[in-house]
Amino acid sequence: MARTDAHTPTIQVLERCFALLDVLAAQPEPLALKTISERTGLHSSTAHRILNDLVCGRFVDRPQAGTYRLGMRLLELGNLVKARLDVREAAQEPMRELHRLTHQAVNLSVRQGDEIVYIERAYSERSGMQVVRAVGGRAPLHLTSVGKLFLASDDRERVRAYAARTGLAGQTRNSLTQLAALERELEGVRTRGLARDNEELELGVRCMAAGVHDDNGRLVAGLSISAPADRLEEGWVERVKATAHEISQALGCVEPARALATVTPVAPPPFSPAARGPR
Repeated sequence: MARTDAHTPTIQVLERCFALLDVLAAQPEPLALKTISERTGLHSSTAHRILNDLVCGRFVDRPQAGTYRLGMRLLELGNLVKARLDVREAAQEPMRELHRLTHQAVNLSVRQGDEIVYIERAYSERSGMQVVRAVGGRAPLHLTSVGKLFLASDDRERVRAYAARTGLAGQTRNSLTQLAALERELEGVRTRGLARDNEELELGVRCMAAGVHDDNGRLVAGLSISAPADRLEEGWVERVKATAHEISQALGCVEPARALATVTPVAPPPFSPAARGPR
């Protein structure tokens, strides 16, 4: 079964996984192992072993002994991809308009685990700072304005678990490295509906961010402005909020006040590990 053209896997077990998933996708009802084996050309013992592993990962369900169907994990991943693509498309023009008004870098970021990932940006040479390979860049949640939005939507236990996992490592003298200070900061974020980065990831750079929500009111992304510390204007606060609200409305959100209710993590696009971007 192994093929080496550019459009097929070079690892045989992955090619077999894809073949099994394709067969299951073509049939709405659960399929018997014998049928799956016949349709894929795999020996029943080989198909059985791979299907068992896919069941462990919830990519495949086993509703009854010896029968299989596609699993809910595929739906979960599909929804994550859909959310990411939709939010990027909805955000592009509002981001460009916000950049035209402020002449500063505007960023769209999502959460992945204990970091944020930048998935879109709007900037130009007129921005007060240069953005290099921002899309795909990562940064810790507690050091960024968007990251604080996501932490503020977590309950206290989850915030403390995050602090324990990461140690709240700092990057500058302004970084929040103590749990008590971070919790106070997050309470302010919840009250204001706006988060800030006061030179906490990089000296000389300040940011402000507001949340973007989907049609269920879930926080799916953060919109931020990054600027040299002496150029970030307080008058932009309402513009940032309004732009985030505009994007949320495009996603079907009708209750922006639910901004920090719940979080849906979104998978990031492929990126270079060396990429870095503004907050």
